[in-house]
Amino acid sequence: MVTVAIDVELDAKGLSCPLPLLKAKQALNGMAAGQVLRVEATDAGSVRDFKAFCEVAGHELLASDEHEGVYVHIVQKGAL
Repeated sequence: MVTVAIDVELDAKGLSCPLPLLKAKQALNGMAAGQVLRVEATDAGSVRDFKAFCEVAGHELLASDEHEGVYVHIVQKGAL
């Protein structure tokens, strides 16, 4: 797991695709460039979704890990 200062945490557990990603996008919209978002989700599809989204949107996916059915994604907002 990556050790960075987390600026915003989002609990998206229990939400199905595409809601974890949509909630993350909303959170990122309210954040400054360089800030870090930590998202917890239970949807296995979120791993693929966050990877693709970060590549397209210019954010950096610092980590994407799973522990006991909870997927943790750590995203650093890009300078868009």
